[in-house]
Amino acid sequence: MGKQDKKADQIVDETMKEIAEDLEKEDAFADDDEFEDEEYFYDEDESEEEASGESIEPEEGEEPEEDEEAEDDGEQEDEDGFDDEEDEEEPEEIEEEKAAKKKKRKKVALITLGSIFGALVLIYAGFAFYFQSHFLFNTKINGTSFSLKSVSQVEDYMEQQVKDYVLTLQESDGGSEQIAGSDISLKYVPGDELKKLAKNQESLLWITSLWDAPEIEAKVGVEYDEDALKEQIAALQCLVPENQTASVDARPEFQTDKFVITEEVIGTQIDTEAFNKAVTEAINGFQSTLDLTEAGCYILPRFTSESEEVKAATDAMNSYLGATVTYDFNPYTEVVDASVISQWVTVDADMNVTFNQDAVKAYIQSLADKYNTKGKTRTITTATGNTVTVEGGSYGWKIDQEAEYNALTANIQNAEVVTREPAYTSRAASHEGNDFGSTFAEVDLTNQMVYFVQNGQVALSSPCVTGNPNNGHGTPQGVYSLAYKELDSVLRGEKLPDGSYEYESPVKYWMPFNGGIGFHDATWQPTFGGSRYLTGGSHGCVNMPYDAAGQLYNLISAGTPVVCHY
Repeated sequence: MGKQDKKADQIVDETMKEIAEDLEKEDAFADDDEFEDEEYFYDEDESEEEASGESIEPEEGEEPEEDEEAEDDGEQEDEDGFDDEEDEEEPEEIEEEKAAKKKKRKKVALITLGSIFGALVLIYAGFAFYFQSHFLFNTKINGTSFSLKSVSQVEDYMEQQVKDYVLTLQESDGGSEQIAGSDISLKYVPGDELKKLAKNQESLLWITSLWDAPEIEAKVGVEYDEDALKEQIAALQCLVPENQTASVDARPEFQTDKFVITEEVIGTQIDTEAFNKAVTEAINGFQSTLDLTEAGCYILPRFTSESEEVKAATDAMNSYLGATVTYDFNPYTEVVDASVISQWVTVDADMNVTFNQDAVKAYIQSLADKYNTKGKTRTITTATGNTVTVEGGSYGWKIDQEAEYNALTANIQNAEVVTREPAYTSRAASHEGNDFGSTFAEVDLTNQMVYFVQNGQVALSSPCVTGNPNNGHGTPQGVYSLAYKELDSVLRGEKLPDGSYEYESPVKYWMPFNGGIGFHDATWQPTFGGSRYLTGGSHGCVNMPYDAAGQLYNLISAGTPVVCHY
């Protein structure tokens, strides 16, 4: 249609002319209804005065003959002494004259107002009649303005425009594509749709259209080649799968110290069924543009930032973040706070929140992998300054993972802020360097020597005889801890079928560290050190001279690490 260039008064003038023409065609008024207002007013006044018997008062300045005669008579009466009576009558006549004039002006005013009102009613009714075949002010049909246009004018416009018709598809990413009417053999087919729309307007309420613009969606009479349309749609780039991105639901995401709702993202993935329907309706409605977003052609996110499900899920996830557990691995620490716990709280596509127990267990396993030392191979510096590798043994740190899982989940559920050690099944002296620390007993299985290192200094050095490897009793290497120490014990071998033991050896000092293997005095050994263990070695124990065994007994205590190496 283009922009309206005419001014409001021009539109009204033209509209009034069309109304007059329509009324004339319909014989809205009879010829004998015309009248002269002024003559009508005065005839009515005169008839009323005659009916009431009143005389018409002359206007000011007029002097009728009867008045002149009255004056002459008055002068004579004055002379005859009647002046006083005449003076009394004059004020009454003046008042009557004023009242009559006032009454007359009221009648004229009322008739004038009535005439104006009647004219306005006539004009309003004329517009109502006019809008039975024309569209109201500011009317838009399928987005195009047809204000004050008749049905035939609208049909002429559509028939003219169909030849150059192009449907522009406005895509969400700012791009656009077009379907030309010529490519689908589009043609206009007149029908009664527009007549029905005009007839169904609220013509009696036409004045409201001045501020409340009517917007009509109508099916325009058009025909086109449906197969050609399908081909045009199939060739659109917006329908190519590689050009489409899926929408993303709004969902809780962890930021800094809590979960917040991230906005949904509307993608470019087309809902094919909705798209085909919208395009068909747009062409049938002779629309020039189709906004794919407004038409609901995209597969929208299931959840938006305003969805109650998303809000509830966010609150539920944040309820887990109140705890802070600081693990003490002196001198190191590990902290489980909101940033860690947030990784264990998950939400699925339906906004169901889950506390991931397996993730908690995996975290505890990672602590064990990092800090457990029990059974691991160690590289140590011996009392003599050599570097050796030690494998095996029962000494070292070992986290009780099941107990720790229970403790940690309880901390989280109760939103506790604590600093503590993890639960252990086995402990060691230190988390730094070698876990056995700076005080320990050392057995050099190669050089057949026992050392006791106290606070990093060698406090005892003694030759020894260890287990005989030639008969399968070699002393195993590894790091252990002293189980206990005892005076005046009898060491016994395996019990034989007859109830006796393989051997029974009374000792003064007994200090076991690996089951039945331990330090003790061995007064039966003729010599210590060297290669004695290869022929006269023990069943696995570390045999020591009596005095050296007594010194070790006084230095060592239960729990002291014992390092056996080759």
